[in-house]
Amino acid sequence: MKKTAKAFLFATAILLSGCASTNGNNTAGDPFEGYNRAMFQFNDTVDRVALKPVATVYRDNLPSFVQTGVSNFFSNIGDVWIMVNNFLQGKAENGLNDFMRVAVNTTLGFGGILDIASEAGITKHNEDFGQTLGKWGVGSGPYVVLPLLGGSTLRDTAALPADIYGDPWTYVTPVSVRNTGAVVRVIDRRASLLNASNLMEDAALDRYTFFRDGYLQRRQSLVYDGAPPPANYDDEDYQP
Repeated sequence: MKKTAKAFLFATAILLSGCASTNGNNTAGDPFEGYNRAMFQFNDTVDRVALKPVATVYRDNLPSFVQTGVSNFFSNIGDVWIMVNNFLQGKAENGLNDFMRVAVNTTLGFGGILDIASEAGITKHNEDFGQTLGKWGVGSGPYVVLPLLGGSTLRDTAALPADIYGDPWTYVTPVSVRNTGAVVRVIDRRASLLNASNLMEDAALDRYTFFRDGYLQRRQSLVYDGAPPPANYDDEDYQP
C-alpha cells in the first residue's frame, strides 16, 4: 500500500511538471492553479465532513493530559528524523541537541509521553527532508496540492518517501498498531490546529490563496531558518 501511494505521488509530480508549460494563463508561482483549486476543494470537503468533526470530539472529550501525552509521544518519535535532517544539513549542534531530546524524553519521559527535554531547556527543532533538499540548493518548484496531504511543492513531494521511511513509526509492528497510531497521530495533529483553522476560515476571502501563500511563506522561512532572502532575490529556482 505504501509503495502504491509513493508511486502515485511521484507520478502526480511528474505529470504536473510536464503540464506546466501548457498552463501559462496562471500565475508564475502557481502554474497548476486549476488543478490545485479542485484538489483543495476535495481536501477541504473531506476535512469538513470527516476529519474536523472527529478532531473536535477528540479535543472536547479526551482529557487534556492524555492529549498532551499523545502529542508528546509522537513529537518524540519525530525528533529522530529531525535529528537526521539536522546532521544532513550540516547543523551538528542542532543534531546533537535533538539526540539529547530523544534520549531524555525516551528514558526520563516514559517513552516520550512527558516532554522533560523542553522543561530542561533543550530546544525542539522542525526539519524534514524537503528542507534538507532546500539547504542543498534544490529549488522548491511550483506549488501543488496533494490528495488528502494538502499543500506541497514539487521538491517537498519528491521528499515524501524519505520522510516516510525516516519516520520510526513506519517500522512499528504489528501493522494494526502502526495503522491505529497513524490515525491517532493525524487526529491529534488536526485537533491542535482547530482554533487556528477556524480563525483562518473566518478571516480569508479566498481560502485557497490564503492557505497557499501561508504554506509557501512558512516553508521558505523553515528552509532558511527564519532568515529568507529578500523579496527581490534574483534566482530563477527560488520560489517566494
